[in-house]
Amino acid sequence: MKSPRELQPLIEDGIVDTVIRRLKSGKEASVFLVARGDEILCAKVYKDANHRGFHKLAEYQEGRKVRGSRDARALGKGGRHGRSVQEAEWKSAEVEALYRLAAAGVRVPKPYGVFDGVLLMEVVRDAEGNPAPRLNDVMPEPEQARQWHAFLVRQIVLMLCEGLIHGDLSEFNVLLDATGPVIIDLPQAVNAAGNNNAFRMLERDVNNMREYCGRAAPELLETEYAHEIWALYEEGVLQPESPLTGRFERDEHVADVAAVLEVIEDERLEAEERQRRREEAESG
Repeated sequence: MKSPRELQPLIEDGIVDTVIRRLKSGKEASVFLVARGDEILCAKVYKDANHRGFHKLAEYQEGRKVRGSRDARALGKGGRHGRSVQEAEWKSAEVEALYRLAAAGVRVPKPYGVFDGVLLMEVVRDAEGNPAPRLNDVMPEPEQARQWHAFLVRQIVLMLCEGLIHGDLSEFNVLLDATGPVIIDLPQAVNAAGNNNAFRMLERDVNNMREYCGRAAPELLETEYAHEIWALYEEGVLQPESPLTGRFERDEHVADVAAVLEVIEDERLEAEERQRRREEAESG
């Protein structure tokens, strides 16, 4: 096939030899099968920010460390350079997350690096050697759904133990290779400790897996793994093999909003009184 413009620099530099075909096109990137010598790899070409599905990019990037004080200032101010830094961070985040998570034992594709903004990684294959299907393309039997759910919850725990949350985990970005689920698509990976939306994103990831697997095994729909996992994480005791039950006791006590507001008002009045006394003392 004709080489896409974004892949031409990789061919000219000898990083890949040829483009075989487009494998998929999604909301954030297009993935191509490419040849490098005897190897077949995936080349992920990220779409321009104006054509991606993640319009709230800053929400995902909150808490990420930016290289260099100039870039950090530019990112905070916006503008052309700020947007350029934001784009570069978005593209580099996935390969960094892949290396980090692979080392932690999370099942993700093996990365080979980013070249001219294009991510090269291994091709995830099924038992017949073909590119692996997405979880969404498969309808499991109840027992298989339970096994996949247990495995994916444990993968989410492993990621969180590394300080990361996928942020967009669903049946559309989990592949099924010859031995089980493989998690893909991580440019929006969230810094769990530095992002104010961390729990909400973790809960969405967990619940997406619960909803998918719960179609075949309805009892999974009653589980509350997100709250249980997050409670352990906040206590600083979450471990890769932490026992999980899927049950979580919510605090059913209703907050006394009127009492809280009354305390705030008392504090305000006391502060005003202290200020008045200081002003009187200074004028006297």
